[in-house]
Amino acid sequence: MSDHTDTTDAGHDVTAPGSSSPVAGDGGPPGDAVPSGAVAMTSFSDPHLQPYAKNPRRAEAIIGFILLVGLAGFAAYGGLYWVGGQTQWEGVFMGVGLFAFGFGMSAWGKYLLPQGPFVEERHTMASSEPEVEAMAAAIGERGKMVFRRRGFLGTILGAGAGVMGIVLAFPLRSLGPQPKKSLAVTDWRTGSYVVDLDGRRIHQADLEAGGSLTVFPEGFAGSSVDQTMLIRLAPTDQDIVTLPGRENWGPKGYLAYSKMCTHAGCPVGLYEEVSQQLLCPCHQSLFDVRTGANPVFGPAPRPLPQLPLMIDSKGFLQARDGYDQPVGPGYWERP
Repeated sequence: MSDHTDTTDAGHDVTAPGSSSPVAGDGGPPGDAVPSGAVAMTSFSDPHLQPYAKNPRRAEAIIGFILLVGLAGFAAYGGLYWVGGQTQWEGVFMGVGLFAFGFGMSAWGKYLLPQGPFVEERHTMASSEPEVEAMAAAIGERGKMVFRRRGFLGTILGAGAGVMGIVLAFPLRSLGPQPKKSLAVTDWRTGSYVVDLDGRRIHQADLEAGGSLTVFPEGFAGSSVDQTMLIRLAPTDQDIVTLPGRENWGPKGYLAYSKMCTHAGCPVGLYEEVSQQLLCPCHQSLFDVRTGANPVFGPAPRPLPQLPLMIDSKGFLQARDGYDQPVGPGYWERP
């Protein structure tokens, strides 16, 4: 600040040195000076606390109406989302709420708050301890008075924030029920007939050597967790043994593995007859079907679970038992 400041009575101009123009203040004639110590700012009659609007009551009413529109938009969005409404209208109501609240808060700050700048008359840069305490108290009191004076708008603002906070919690409902044990079991059971996507039972003569087919347990055709790759390596009367303990799991050249990749759950839907490997097209994991679908390339961390098979007296394929381990990618509860 300059060491030369011309002042007159309260409400008159404050002129900067070397200039004939007054320094603009707020809430009164241009250039209102802030009293030293800022004690006078703790009163509603302080000219520096006067709002920018010429008619504050009318401005408050208009802003209150705009905030109520925003509150109604948030409430309409929440109600429509709760009953399962259309996303287009949900977007409209959300947009109305956010726009109205943003516009209302901006108008509140522009028309109902002191605008400044304010000029404080002082001769030294250092302030005494009482002056520092008085200024801190004045600043705190000014902020409190702004909300006390506009309590109606503050109530609407708080109500809108509360409604929107509740509405933002609604998407948690979309997460659905907890998976519990559904990640560890499938619908394959002992004696489940092997069927295709149309629900037709698979006969031992349906696949030629080198053929593959996506199959499901009867009654659950199309189920993602149950999808299984059925492969016929060769037409033979001998069982194919992939690992010790699985001597009767691959009857007459048939093998079955879960189609859900153990890396990220992608469908392992490509079978390479020459190399006798299953390929996951998402991240190029390769599984050797001769060795229990052991991963030989790519990011898959473990083999595909194998489904034990058997053939009934009429030649139709059945599950000898369900999967002996969870299918799909690993998760934290996997033993």
